Amino acid sequence: MILQPVVNIAEICARKGVKQVVLSPGSRCAPLTIAFARHPKLSVRTVSDERAAAFIALGMALTTGKPTVLICTSGTAALNYAPAVAEAFFQQVPLLVLTADRPPEWIDQLDGQTIRQQHVFGQHIKRSYTFPVDLQHPDAVWQSERTVSEALNEAAAFPAGPVHINVPLREPFYPAPGEALEYNAKVKVIEEEPQAYGLTEMQALRLQQEILKYKRILMLAGHGQRDAELLKRIKAFADTTGAVVVGDIISNVHELPNAVRHQDAIFANTDQALLRQLQPDLLITFGKSIISKALKLYLRKNKPQAHWHLQPAGAVADTFQSLTKIIRCTPYSFFAGMAGSIKNDVAFVQAWKKASGATTKFLQQFTTEAAFGELAVVARVLQLLPKHSNLHLANSMSVRYANIVGLQAEKRVEVFANRGTSGIDGSTSTTVGCALTSSGITTLLTGDLAFFYDRNGLWHNYLPGNLRIVLLNNHAGGIFRIIDGPKQQPELAPYFETHQALDAENTARDFGLGYTAVRSLQELEQALPSFFSEKAGAGILEVFTDSPANAEAFEQYRMAVRALPLG
Repeated sequence: MILQPVVNIAEICARKGVKQVVLSPGSRCAPLTIAFARHPKLSVRTVSDERAAAFIALGMALTTGKPTVLICTSGTAALNYAPAVAEAFFQQVPLLVLTADRPPEWIDQLDGQTIRQQHVFGQHIKRSYTFPVDLQHPDAVWQSERTVSEALNEAAAFPAGPVHINVPLREPFYPAPGEALEYNAKVKVIEEEPQAYGLTEMQALRLQQEILKYKRILMLAGHGQRDAELLKRIKAFADTTGAVVVGDIISNVHELPNAVRHQDAIFANTDQALLRQLQPDLLITFGKSIISKALKLYLRKNKPQAHWHLQPAGAVADTFQSLTKIIRCTPYSFFAGMAGSIKNDVAFVQAWKKASGATTKFLQQFTTEAAFGELAVVARVLQLLPKHSNLHLANSMSVRYANIVGLQAEKRVEVFANRGTSGIDGSTSTTVGCALTSSGITTLLTGDLAFFYDRNGLWHNYLPGNLRIVLLNNHAGGIFRIIDGPKQQPELAPYFETHQALDAENTARDFGLGYTAVRSLQELEQALPSFFSEKAGAGILEVFTDSPANAEAFEQYRMAVRALPLG
């Protein structure tokens, strides 16, 4: 018989709003599996590969904004969660990780599937708990129920993130045949009232006075999810103050009509006199990381007089080495309270407007006229993305190409990327998790190494019909031909690019996805409309290119953009 406090873990999760559960098969975790699988209010899916399972759960939590529960057996299964747990920690995504374990007396006794699981995720977890192993005493039951509530509250509290409960379990694991589980309707649940993190009237008045000292204000949006209400507030603040808004593609501010989208191209320019015109007096930042290395280097070299960062709680990074003030409020409340507080310098605004207009026009013309290659391919894919859809960007060159090209404001596309740790290991699985919890077309733009590395993200029985994968296959890690350093080394081809000869046709066949291969821009343009059709079903569009040719084309882009007149 399964112990009632273990069954109650599922009940507490359901009572606290959990909907999605991803588990991987195992015997030690059987009591957890059965408790969650039989619960009528929980959607439970089985994914055999724990690494893929964890990234799928990450994608679900990203899309829903609610904690997703992960369940695995004892031993190395938990270690396979580590990459996704680290990504969730730095990307601030709520996960509840439940790992079944041997009882404490059997640790280090050469028992099978037994490792040291307490605090197994080290410093890449918000908090780790250990479930009581002996549950006869009422205080132990109280502790077990309290632990689950505390863990879920911690996962959701700002900044959100992964929380771990290690659950030591003794045999027997399975209920008797025909034995029903009873979920305790009176189980103890601890709710936590969320903090609003608003800007007080007194704070707003003080900041309104302080901001008058600055005439050249730049707002920089970091990695963040689409928030329609926040976008309205940012637009109102920018409209009333003239503040310039800049954001990478992963900031999801591209819907703002006047947002600067092509900072990579702007700061590739070598005209120092012109670049000095873009230097802000006050930098206001919010969100997480940015992609653009050129912008980072520019702001580190051309530091503003002041740098304010908006963040309700948690550690704050000094990315540009210029941080002077941390404002503990939500960006929404800041922009609502500060609208109309200043008028930005007209010359500063015009310099940014001219630079943004020049780079936008240049990129439209360059990608239209460019020969077949990855940059031109990405431009066409982004142009034809369905409106109100989701876009996941794999790391390495995919996210960089997309950031250069940018998205049209009217598309209303929400962008996701695993830029917490920026690894290639879970891009496909994260996209699958998003597609499973979203009704819109969900597209992954990925390279061949990232895709083949994570094929097990497709190895389960739940592939959704709204999943689309655009695979840029140059049979190598093409980024190493583009970035300085490895491309000058004789070891480039065998040790950095790691040439591979695979294509995705067999993968598509194995997992029942549609498959289309293209080798020219003409074939791509013919394939994309039907590929993105709602009736097409899950599929892979594989675009074959040549790595050296891509590197040569990208160098042509860099030479052209450096010489682009921005004034």
